[in-house]
Amino acid sequence: MTDPETAIADTRRWLERAVIGLNLCPFAKAPHVKGQIHFAACTGGTRRDLLARLRAELLALAAADPAERETTLLVVPDQFADFLDFNDFLDEAEALLDALDLQGVLQIAPFHPRFQFEGTAPEDIGNASNRSPYPTLHLLREDSVDRAVQAFPEAEAIWQANVETLERLGPEGWAALGVAASGEKPPERS
Repeated sequence: MTDPETAIADTRRWLERAVIGLNLCPFAKAPHVKGQIHFAACTGGTRRDLLARLRAELLALAAADPAERETTLLVVPDQFADFLDFNDFLDEAEALLDALDLQGVLQIAPFHPRFQFEGTAPEDIGNASNRSPYPTLHLLREDSVDRAVQAFPEAEAIWQANVETLERLGPEGWAALGVAASGEKPPERS
């Protein structure tokens, strides 16, 4: 079982070096600097345990003052080694959002160490824009997303800019960021 503090520290390092450092999400820096990002880890356990933890985190975020807690990163280091299993779990996560009547209030964005966009090859560096050290559920407030889109009217251009940034960086540059899970070896150079 992964130590929860290690999982959170690795995720924080990924957020600072990749997400904010490469400006993969132009909206992440402000809540990070203000201390409004809540980090939680669900280690060990079963899918049922994860759903219970996700439920608690969704309700806590919905109840929290946005000035105190803008968003939550729920890290799941001991489940979903396979990206497709994680992707399938998102249906259950969305069903929970519906059951809690939080659809339209909160949303869930997925990140995974082997994230792969549809129609891409696994080694496509553009996939790194959604690659985190561990499977992670990013819980966001819809109001925050709406404000961010208004402030950045061409939000759809972010993805393309990310791909261009990652292509310039390349796999070696991504590995050099040191954003993999602790203890994970970087890929062999050829």
